[in-house]
Amino acid sequence: MAHLIHGGSSGIGTTAIQLASARGARVFATAGSEAKCAACLELGAERAINYRDEDFVEVMKAEGGADLILDMVGGSYIPRNIRALADDGRLVMIAFLEGPKAELNFAQIMARRLTVTGSTLRPQSDLAKARIAEALRAEVWPLLSAGRIAPVMDSDFPLEAAAQAHARMEGSTHIGKIVLQVAG
Repeated sequence: MAHLIHGGSSGIGTTAIQLASARGARVFATAGSEAKCAACLELGAERAINYRDEDFVEVMKAEGGADLILDMVGGSYIPRNIRALADDGRLVMIAFLEGPKAELNFAQIMARRLTVTGSTLRPQSDLAKARIAEALRAEVWPLLSAGRIAPVMDSDFPLEAAAQAHARMEGSTHIGKIVLQVAG
């Protein structure tokens, strides 16, 4: 199974690469610099695609298409993701950094039996969140305990330095999570 993870050097991306790799998927990731691509490879990606230099659609087509794409970009990526999917593939939208709208040919979705879905925790019921927490305990915590996956932490700042933390995040050179310390 080939998985394409957009934003591979982000906090979610670094976790998704590790989880997919630990579960035996062939992992491909997009990132915007050589350093970020190198980080994706170190975390278990088979191939890191610098979106500034390469077209992820062409890379994935050459690999037979992605069975799963995790996208947090949206916008112009949406129709490109559809083209990058393998037949019977699935596109999971989790954010819209480029916006939530795109023109899409739904005939491709029907003819190739594609699934397009989205996910966010915010509007979930307490029961749904409890089920997610139980699945994490059963499926992810053992990987953490065994050291097969680990959170990728870029940097941490005291709460008083929140402006500097935001500047670090907006500078687009960080890899993984930036943490604000709220208690000593």
